[in-house]
Amino acid sequence: MIVLDGASLTLEQLKRIAIDQEEVSIHPDNLILVEQARQLVKEMANGDEPIYGVNTGFGHLSSVKIDKRELSELQANLLMSHACGVGEPLPKSTVRAMMALRINALIQGYSGLRVETILKLLTYLNHDVIPIVYEKGSLGASGDLALLSHMSLPLIGLGEVEYKGIRYAAKEGLDQAGLCPLDGLKAKEGLSLINGTQAMTAIGGLVLEEAYHLLKMANLALSLTMEALNGIVDAFDPRVHAIRKQTGQIKVAQDVLRYLEGSYATTHQNDIRVQDAYSLRCAPQVHGATRDALDHIKLIVEREMNAVTDNPILFVHEKQAISAGNFHGQPLALGFDYLGIALSELANISERRIERMVNPHLSGGLPPFLATYSGLHSGLMIVQYTAASLVSENKVFAHPASVDSIPSSANQEDHVSMGSISARKAKMILENVRKVIAMEMFVACQAIDMRGEKRLGHVTQRAYDAIRSHIPTLDQDVVLYPYLHDMERLLTDPSFKNMIFKEDEA
Repeated sequence: MIVLDGASLTLEQLKRIAIDQEEVSIHPDNLILVEQARQLVKEMANGDEPIYGVNTGFGHLSSVKIDKRELSELQANLLMSHACGVGEPLPKSTVRAMMALRINALIQGYSGLRVETILKLLTYLNHDVIPIVYEKGSLGASGDLALLSHMSLPLIGLGEVEYKGIRYAAKEGLDQAGLCPLDGLKAKEGLSLINGTQAMTAIGGLVLEEAYHLLKMANLALSLTMEALNGIVDAFDPRVHAIRKQTGQIKVAQDVLRYLEGSYATTHQNDIRVQDAYSLRCAPQVHGATRDALDHIKLIVEREMNAVTDNPILFVHEKQAISAGNFHGQPLALGFDYLGIALSELANISERRIERMVNPHLSGGLPPFLATYSGLHSGLMIVQYTAASLVSENKVFAHPASVDSIPSSANQEDHVSMGSISARKAKMILENVRKVIAMEMFVACQAIDMRGEKRLGHVTQRAYDAIRSHIPTLDQDVVLYPYLHDMERLLTDPSFKNMIFKEDEA
């Protein structure tokens, strides 16, 4: 069980909650903090001083004072009116991450919900009753209002949920799970549920977690291509990378040399040629820069995962509520734009390596397009076309969303982050990159077979054997797309990873 305490949640734990569906609990000390903040909200709600979101309207309507008898209705109205998401539903794993992240923010004692409300959200999570949240509609400032409203509606029996793979109206789904909604919301609770960055953090955080795995596969694909093209390993010499002092570059070069250890297919300077093209020789610098970017973004994301992003923020001991802007998603928007750019480069350089393997003018003696009977057969010609298409599409997706802003709420909210768009774009880029890396592995194995080298590196041999157990060597033209799809599926198969990276897992 993962214990949430508002301070120590990690990206790896978020993945276990979201994807592995590990059970979650709340540290008892945090429930004391929640109760203390709730008492302050009660005092403020009973007073006459305007407190934003407690006894006032929202956004441009913050100057409208709300009657004390209508404070609960105000909060329910907020969720209903703000649930304006469109597009496809987010994956269940992403919504599970949203729920865990919102709980982790609310239990820090700066928001003012009832313990009962937070525990209800926790119960839904642990019973796998997951709200339907539509992917589009957040500007990423004032929080992910629309998306978090969809996440919160089932707390009061509205909206939709997924339970055991079936989509229900919220009340019906809760009945199926043997649960019941809250009777209603109290002062500030609706606002506290939706003022935050948890949708963009969930989407982008899970992309980031997967990006580390994909980088490892990109390094493996590079290693197989090194063998397919008799690449020169001198460019990976650790002394070269040590004097550059770039951490990611050093680590990538180490990994590739380890994967290639024992290989008879690689070469040294002047064995065949003086030096390789950049897509091989500069791969540690390119892949390493992506690794450094991921590490930087991880710092930002894990800070946000344990942050208070509410408004107003309650300071219990001072008996003060301060309206500020912690819900603004700019740190994440910039980070997820950077993530998309960094991932795009893995595909850019991978596609160039694919081209070198299929192009007879660049491949060092391999047959055109790796076809046994070139001319009659086209071989893997169009695999490179498809990779080029995906790389070009990524160039469009990599344009930063964070450079845009559009005023909302009658210009009260006059600068927004577009962070959820940054996160969704990073996800689309990652999916394209995975396809290109899969194609590089597919092409490299065919090229290795045509080269005729049977002794590969200790790690690359395991990768080659695992791929060949699913995908045969091709000696004639066949319908290719099933093999490309199978290769992509292998990259997401934990058993494939575990089979290859035995030492890493140990």
